[in-house]
Amino acid sequence: MTPNPLQHPPSGAARHLPPPGEGQDIVRQVRRAERRRRRWALLLVAPLALFLLLVFVAPIMEMLRRSVVDLDLRQTWPRTAAALADWDGHDLPPEATFAALAQDMKESFSARTAAAVARRLNYADTGARTLVMTTARKVAGLEQMPTDWRAAFVDIDPAWGERHTWTMLRQASGPVTSFFTLYALDLRRDADGRVVAAPASEAIFVDILLRTLSISALVTVICAVLGFPVAYLLANAPGRIGNLLLILVLVPFWTALLVRIAAWTVLLQDQGLINNALVSLGLIDQPLRLIYNRTGVIIAMVHVLLPFMIMPLYGVMKTVPPQLYRASLSLGAPPTVSFLRVYLPQTKPGIFAGILLVFIMAVGYYITPALVGGANDQMISWFIAFYTTDTANWGLAAALGLVLLVATAVLFALYQRLSGARGVAFG
Repeated sequence: MTPNPLQHPPSGAARHLPPPGEGQDIVRQVRRAERRRRRWALLLVAPLALFLLLVFVAPIMEMLRRSVVDLDLRQTWPRTAAALADWDGHDLPPEATFAALAQDMKESFSARTAAAVARRLNYADTGARTLVMTTARKVAGLEQMPTDWRAAFVDIDPAWGERHTWTMLRQASGPVTSFFTLYALDLRRDADGRVVAAPASEAIFVDILLRTLSISALVTVICAVLGFPVAYLLANAPGRIGNLLLILVLVPFWTALLVRIAAWTVLLQDQGLINNALVSLGLIDQPLRLIYNRTGVIIAMVHVLLPFMIMPLYGVMKTVPPQLYRASLSLGAPPTVSFLRVYLPQTKPGIFAGILLVFIMAVGYYITPALVGGANDQMISWFIAFYTTDTANWGLAAALGLVLLVATAVLFALYQRLSGARGVAFG
């Protein structure tokens, strides 16, 4: 019977076996080395993670917080906010609420903080600022305290005798509010707290969001149509020619955005180079309107974003084996069928990456539409900047940003679902 070498190792091999327990020591040393490697990796990544947290994540979270937080009235008029919390919303508040408002108004007027409440209430009613400041000044100037504050307030301004005014105050009492988010969706709350559609004269933000998405989608489609053949040419051109063409594609990255927009302003104006050339060739009789409208916005955005479509396509096309396409042709497939069934599916990752990159960048565009677009061509980013810098309405600016973020996330999820389905279909 032949002995099993695993059960009875040769006498010479026994001298090379590790002593008992040494194998476990090696495993522990390997694990310690792996932990040290991970700690060093985390230490190397920590500065970048901290930087992104401070300058990217934290500002976004703070911006989103402002869309649902409403503290101006609560901090300035705490007695009024507490009294309105117990109000049932029917008829007018009790006399104690009027008295609390009077005391808060006197203190805030003396401390010069009433303007914060007036500004917040003016978001809901354009006449609220005048109402608050006038009433606060008159209440602070009273020498004798009246016994009937309700009548005193109504004498100062009849608006204090309307339930709508007090409902507006209660809705602004915070600390959490849906006012800004509803406003960004062209919705309001009526005196009974029901969500209703905004008046037609004030319903603008849904149209602005749809305008933003439609412009971004159109720019993305144009970039895809123009970028695919350019990327194909770059990927299949001889080495020296391909490098030269690639440099030409990358030139816009080395040119400032404002310089490119200024160049398009010169080219597209009524007496610009493009219109003069078309008139000289006899193609048109009158200059075309190419700037300060939707046409100028589309042209300028496509020029800026086209390289972001070309580069992902180029990167994927360089990895596609040309032998597969030639093999399909040699097997009798027509060129169109070979392209659609063999080559195009392999470029799908680049197509989807370029579409996603261009669309998300286009959604947030601000400078280009502001400089070459008209009043009806401004995208939602322009309004976010306007409410942030011009009117200091941080709540509405944050709510518009939240709406844009949610809409982009929904479209991204839809894109992921469609791209996955198409991937299965291509396979």
